[in-house]
Amino acid sequence: MNISFREFNPFDLWIWIEFETVPSPQEQQYLEEVFDSWFYLGKLGAFNAENLQVMDTGVDISYMDYDNARPTESLMAPMHNMADFEYQGVWGRCWFDLGTSDAIALDILLNALNRLSQEYLSLRQVIIGGENTDWSTGRSEQTVFN
Repeated sequence: MNISFREFNPFDLWIWIEFETVPSPQEQQYLEEVFDSWFYLGKLGAFNAENLQVMDTGVDISYMDYDNARPTESLMAPMHNMADFEYQGVWGRCWFDLGTSDAIALDILLNALNRLSQEYLSLRQVIIGGENTDWSTGRSEQTVFN
């Protein structure tokens, strides 16, 4: 599975998936469950790099002291919105507003998609951002903030 990045706007982000073949309804369901799960974790603020206490501790986490106040002291990092998945031939796409979630969210998604592609359905490529010339999103690449 090839991974590439195009123009990136976390508040107006299209993620494009190219399958090896036209996906069956069951393959679409597998993919959508990965994205739904990822989004729900993001909506709850799970991708907050300011609070990675376990990872920052290292390998030996036995009896580690977890700072229970730290999650409430750091800035919230929730995702805001997700559209329904769309399919056209061997392509699938979904729109997201990643809100203030941190970039670790994309690493976690790409790790999950790599495993999904190896174990359950063959993905040719994942493209983060931008627009496919043959499948318009109907939006401008530039978002105006008021």
